Amino acid sequence: MLKEKVEKIIKKIRPYLQHDGGDIKLVSVSNDGIVRVKLTGACKGCPMAAITLKNNVEANIKREIPEIKKVLSI
Repeated sequence: MLKEKVEKIIKKIRPYLQHDGGDIKLVSVSNDGIVRVKLTGACKGCPMAAITLKNNVEANIKREIPEIKKVLSI
């Protein structure tokens, strides 16, 4: 159920990343509240990817799902 909630939020975020030539894929959601994602396309090597991950992806997920502790890019 937690994975489905995270996937729903990622679907909302995805168009913004795709607009800039990137994308995001959900890899896993652990029981201890760690979400792992893979940034692809233009996001993969972008120097701003860490900021996008923290300020956009993680912030949105944590706001809607408080039990999520961290979002990591693999």
